[in-house]
Amino acid sequence: MTSIPDETHRPDYPPKTPPPPKRPVEPPRPEADTTVAVRSRLRAAISNRRAANWALENAPWSPGKAGRHVLDQLDAWHLRPSTGPAARLTEITELLTQAALADGGRRVSLHLADQDQQVLVMVLSHTPARDVTSDALLRDVADLGASSCGADTATDGRRLWAVIDL
Repeated sequence: MTSIPDETHRPDYPPKTPPPPKRPVEPPRPEADTTVAVRSRLRAAISNRRAANWALENAPWSPGKAGRHVLDQLDAWHLRPSTGPAARLTEITELLTQAALADGGRRVSLHLADQDQQVLVMVLSHTPARDVTSDALLRDVADLGASSCGADTATDGRRLWAVIDL
């Protein structure tokens, strides 16, 4: 006599499930931190327009060279301003370059971009320095005809900029 297994009794049915955890799992709590999170300065980004840049050494002739670079590039873009604006554009570029070179670094970088008959001239000093931009510098740039200008300082150096109408 053979025994027929009982189909109604299955030892592994229903399957065993693990017991629920004793405490819900949660991420570790942050330690009490009293420091304030400081957001780093946003990088300058020139996009969706023509742009050019140059690295200039810290030398007495660099401001004049910066002014020539700007005028040559605008001429290449067929945006050469008339005699009056060309002179003030050169003066603004030289003034911003002189201020950046005064930070004492080995080099500065000059950036140029155009949009809607305006040109952006930006000079970066690449020298960690304290904020030494005076209101007189920005006033002088505005007096030369910049429609807007500004400066900011971070650990990677000082950034000076001006927007000039062509």
